[in-house]
Amino acid sequence: MFSWVNFLTYVTVTSATPGPNNILSMNNGGQLGLKKSYRFNLGIFVGFFIVAFGTTMLSHALHAALPVIKKPMLILGALYLLYLAWTIFRSSEFEEKATKTKFLSGLLLQFINPQGYLYSLVSMEAFVLPYYQGNIPAITGFVLILTAIVVLFTLAWALFGQLFHALFTRYRKITNTVLALLLVYCAISLFF
Repeated sequence: MFSWVNFLTYVTVTSATPGPNNILSMNNGGQLGLKKSYRFNLGIFVGFFIVAFGTTMLSHALHAALPVIKKPMLILGALYLLYLAWTIFRSSEFEEKATKTKFLSGLLLQFINPQGYLYSLVSMEAFVLPYYQGNIPAITGFVLILTAIVVLFTLAWALFGQLFHALFTRYRKITNTVLALLLVYCAISLFF
């Protein structure tokens, strides 16, 4: 029998922990405020849904291909996270023109974020597919639940960034260093 408690516990804990989506949402919330960071979070929503749905629909094929694609995907994801860490570390102030690419940044992040692939794969393989294999409407519903929970936590992290904006601004270099180090940690943790 499907266990909502186990499923929701795993999904909530995994979504709430610091990762690329949450750290970058907090950074955007601190720089732009919650309202203006919606584009990035909308990009996360759309991108994560596509990745989670695709991962779920192709889970059996991914199992066969995972040893082949895992290492290049991890390397690409780690390099991108290190690039984001460097960008945050060396940034001094927000530039208004950067908001034009926030949706695309949130969207593209999902396609090279191995954490998102693994999160949706484990969630579906361990909790959903054993009970709902072949039931596309139910599976789609679970993908929407996963996506909604991910976006709720990215919004919470963006709100956290906005609420502590004055503190982050006052201690911008320290804040950017900590955020960059968290992203470096995320990049390193992909290999362990």
